Amino acid sequence: MQMSKSRWFLPVFAVGIGLAMLTAMWIGGDPSTGLFSLGVMVAFGSLILFGGRSETIRGLRGDGRDERFRQIDVVATAITGIVVISVIIAAFLVEVARGHDGSPYSWLGAIAGIAYLIAIAMLRIRG
Repeated sequence: MQMSKSRWFLPVFAVGIGLAMLTAMWIGGDPSTGLFSLGVMVAFGSLILFGGRSETIRGLRGDGRDERFRQIDVVATAITGIVVISVIIAAFLVEVARGHDGSPYSWLGAIAGIAYLIAIAMLRIRG
């Protein structure tokens, strides 16, 4: 948990994801898009690392977190989950309406539903 509170965690993680994207796209035969993706992730990591005194950037980076920002993070994560799950359901319905089997959206929706049920059960037991 302490590692994610370091101001270096998110920038290094962003560059790591950028390198993974570069590698995957290079293997897939599209190194130029991979280099662009790496550039975007390096720029994002740099913004987070050198973002100055912005409370928002410090909260994202981890070194400015307090109880208020943790609550903001929980609500933002919940909203993100609702949006992503809604898009997965819509994409599944579009695929089924086109006569396809709905994959991979059916799997993503199932994983989201199972993860939600497990989280509810674990939080209920813990709480």
